[in-house]
Amino acid sequence: MNEFLLIFRRDAEATAAKRSPEQMQTMMNYWREWIGGIATQNKLVAVGNRLDTAGSVIKPDNVVTDGPYVEVKEAIGGYTIIKASTLEEATELSKGCPILSVGGSVEVRPIIPMEV
Repeated sequence: MNEFLLIFRRDAEATAAKRSPEQMQTMMNYWREWIGGIATQNKLVAVGNRLDTAGSVIKPDNVVTDGPYVEVKEAIGGYTIIKASTLEEATELSKGCPILSVGGSVEVRPIIPMEV
């Protein structure tokens, strides 16, 4: 089995819109069900985490900018690590991601282990 990083992207402006507590709970339930489904297949490596919109970017010559999304509309909202035999299988598992229902996307990337 290979490991894959699922990167969840969303529209930063749409995400800023306030949702009711009921809407947030419903969405969290969708996420739990989707991740739970992957876990029951023994394909979940790490649940991952949501990411805050705050941050900084460090560039060559120690140039630091505020926030990773200064000029982009799309923001990275979080990540999960799964295992699958192929990129195609990992992509199939990603098709049920709840972020797709709110206009977001999932980037599926193979993880290449580092040799130390």
